[in-house]
Amino acid sequence: MGWNLLAIFYVISLVICLVGFYKYVYFLSIGYGFAVSGIGVAMAVMMGMGVLPVSLPMVIYCVLFFIYGLRLSGFLLVREIKNASYRKTLKEATGEESAMPVFVKIAIWLFTSVLYVAQTSPVFFRAYNGKEVTAFIWVGIVISACGILLETLADQQKTAQKKENPNKVAMKGLYKMVRCPNYFGEILFWTGVFVASLDALNIAGQWVMAVIGYICIVFIMFNGAQRLEKRQMARYGSDKEYNDYANKTPIIIPFLPIYHLNKVEK
Repeated sequence: MGWNLLAIFYVISLVICLVGFYKYVYFLSIGYGFAVSGIGVAMAVMMGMGVLPVSLPMVIYCVLFFIYGLRLSGFLLVREIKNASYRKTLKEATGEESAMPVFVKIAIWLFTSVLYVAQTSPVFFRAYNGKEVTAFIWVGIVISACGILLETLADQQKTAQKKENPNKVAMKGLYKMVRCPNYFGEILFWTGVFVASLDALNIAGQWVMAVIGYICIVFIMFNGAQRLEKRQMARYGSDKEYNDYANKTPIIIPFLPIYHLNKVEK
């Protein structure tokens, strides 16, 4: 199972996610991205030291983990620093920071660090089990790379549209296909990670960790889309253009006719 190596990933995640004690939302944002990057670097170091077998697809996945986390946390940091409107929205969405008890923050810190290890574990298990290179890992790489590209384009397009009209929801580009393309990109990235391991997981414990990590991130993305929809309805609910857009554009999965995750009043 490689518990000793997984424990190293967990410690790395715990250290990086300490930023959440400054602002608890960072457990699931800034800390999240940098933790994934840190785990990717740790896997690469283990391969360099001969602890894990080296293969080109594994090296690529370490790079993808690093790029994914660095891009995500870097984007979130820059947005929060430069965008006063976003800081206000974030404060309204997360509530009063001081109201959260320390023991609750500790619980979130411990749980999220476990989650980040579970999410990245499929790729680790593939290397740890010494599985030969097959089509599964290459397909996974393509899916994950597409996820990063989609998230990057979605964030760029939203930033540009918000700069053009801060009081309007992004509806152009990728946002014509789906209202939360960045969340869909996130799901796509981790789907690739899971697919890459489908022929490599050996024992029940590995399957349980990999499946739980994947299900949790998909649930978090749908929950995030639901909360975003609530905020948008509160702000733009009286706007006919927004309602027409929301009623005909899938909320998170393109072409899947799920338009709302909250009850819509007729």
